[in-house]
Amino acid sequence: MRLKELPLTERPRERLMEYGASSLANDELISILLDTGKKGKNVKELSLEILRYCGSITNLQNITKEQLLSIDGIGIAKALKLLSAIELGKRIFIKLEEEKKIRIRHSSDIYHYVKYWFVGSHQECFYCLYLNNRNEVIERKLLFMGTINRSLVHPREVFKNAYLCSASSIICVHNHPSGDVRPSREDIRLTEALVKIGDLNAIPVIDHVIVGEESYYSFCDEKMLSR
Repeated sequence: MRLKELPLTERPRERLMEYGASSLANDELISILLDTGKKGKNVKELSLEILRYCGSITNLQNITKEQLLSIDGIGIAKALKLLSAIELGKRIFIKLEEEKKIRIRHSSDIYHYVKYWFVGSHQECFYCLYLNNRNEVIERKLLFMGTINRSLVHPREVFKNAYLCSASSIICVHNHPSGDVRPSREDIRLTEALVKIGDLNAIPVIDHVIVGEESYYSFCDEKMLSR
């Protein structure tokens, strides 16, 4: 049956207008994105074929352009439209996750929050977490990327961002790709400098965490934040 031959109450666009997007099935939402089918295959049938190819709606997030183009009836325009919609959904989800306030109570909270940022990284990455007066993360910044054994970090950038987001305190985080989380001499010198500047500016550095593959080192836990 052609889509136009379906009763109005069963056509995706009409159902969307009448009942809202949340009332539509997965294939109906895909049908609206695709807009048209092909000769001998209406848009709902094409949408169901995409879902069958993926196996489940969650697998749709990983579908590639080449996989979409392998489905009879999907050309480049339809493939790009679907990929754009999927990417938009991912970005909305990520933004919503980032907007959830993360409260830091212990160094383990920091580690569990950041540990996946460094997966597969072969060079040091230096982040700052900026906190409000309730120890909630209000901003995170990747400030520097260095070689496998050295990061060139300038305190000016650390505190400039703290002022821009009105932070009450700062947590520094970086990784050791070697897996050895013991601080280097440079790590210790940098931390001492940041702590002193933070105290002078009333924006204290409350921890510096070094992340390895399966462990971490906390300057705060080890009482290495000299004041």
